[in-house]
Amino acid sequence: MEDIRQILEEQRKFSAMSLDFRLDSLRALFSEIKAREPEICAALRKDLGKCEFEAVATETSVVLEELSMMIKHLPDYVQRKRVGTSLLNFCSKGYIYPEPLGNVLIFSAWNYPFQLMISPLIGAVAAGNRVILKPAEQAEATAGIIESIVKKVFQPAHVHVFNGGVDVAIELLKEKFDYIFYTGGAAGGKAVMRAAAENLTPLTLELGGKSPCIVDSDVKVNLAAKRIAWGKFLNAGQTCVAPDYVYVHTSVKKAFTDRLLYWIKHFYTEDPSTSEDYPHIINEKHFDRLLKLMGSGALLCGGNFNKSRLYIAPTVVDGVTWSDPVMQEEIFGPILPLLQFTNINEVLSQIKARPKPLALYYFGKHNWEQVLEETSSGGVCINETVMHLLNPEMPFGGVGGSGFGAYHGKYSFDTFTHYKPVMVKSTTVDLPMRYPPDLNKNLKMLKFVSK
Repeated sequence: MEDIRQILEEQRKFSAMSLDFRLDSLRALFSEIKAREPEICAALRKDLGKCEFEAVATETSVVLEELSMMIKHLPDYVQRKRVGTSLLNFCSKGYIYPEPLGNVLIFSAWNYPFQLMISPLIGAVAAGNRVILKPAEQAEATAGIIESIVKKVFQPAHVHVFNGGVDVAIELLKEKFDYIFYTGGAAGGKAVMRAAAENLTPLTLELGGKSPCIVDSDVKVNLAAKRIAWGKFLNAGQTCVAPDYVYVHTSVKKAFTDRLLYWIKHFYTEDPSTSEDYPHIINEKHFDRLLKLMGSGALLCGGNFNKSRLYIAPTVVDGVTWSDPVMQEEIFGPILPLLQFTNINEVLSQIKARPKPLALYYFGKHNWEQVLEETSSGGVCINETVMHLLNPEMPFGGVGGSGFGAYHGKYSFDTFTHYKPVMVKSTTVDLPMRYPPDLNKNLKMLKFVSK
């Protein structure tokens, strides 16, 4: 607690936040990440078993692209913007000034531990804030290299890392921050929100949920199966926007299932435990939780596991119902349940009856507009999975039970910025109509100018 309070006190006094200072900080972060990319990949390999390509594609390259975009556009983002005024404010000028929120606390999740820590940091630094980072303790090796990078790039009074477990998070949440950014599960999100409420601290929650995937009758079966297999088993299913389950039209179910099993085998071989491209489960706690979900439905592939290696094979189950354990919670692992339908309205009814998901995926040609109109989700892909979150031109975030607030690209800057309205009024003209006495005599004029 003494360390936390000392750093916070130093950060509250730190005010070197000019545009040049922010740009220099972001450039230094870019250079350090680029130089230490092999170390970052090695840490991700140790924590999650990610191959170098997956580590680069889903973690370091995402962060470096965010940094490049922010460095390029930040000079424009920080400028005050002139806005119009009404006749009621005759002889005045209006401006919007972007200003930092102040002291920011950022929590990351363990499934993409580098990207989910550094991406919001980029927005917070670009907006001119002082930042405390709490990496996910489950990804210990990555948390260590994040701390090393931050110490090299930033002064502690600007950005500081507190590593540790839940006890550290609890102590951090006792302090007053100007903004909290949390990525993780719903239970943790509720705890953070309760703590934030004590100080009326605004926050962003990036959560998850059971993201549905719909495969319609007019789908390109092979391509759909390929993209769904990739999106589901990327990072061994430990992806907040992974397809959680698939609703497949009865007319294409057999063909889709055949191609799905083909692509799983093609990606990860007959024995995925030998594949260099297939990660492992983060720890025993999550491994045991996933095993309890594997008894639902009829096994189409996978089902085998090795606890000593935290390995669970890519698993597809058929014939599940909404009462089965695997359909009661977000899976967050390499288990894919299949359900079937004949009418798209049946599917939409089931989706709408449940909490709003972080992502929704639709494969087909004719019903996608109906799906968009009748469902609500954090984001949507048509004939694709996962890839929407890699576009820095679009916001990424949840809605309802899957979270609130958004980031990536300009949206990251917006999240950590207060847009302060400023009016500059003339002192040479002072219209008398708003002043007492006898205000009603000016009522016609008021109604005229306020039309």
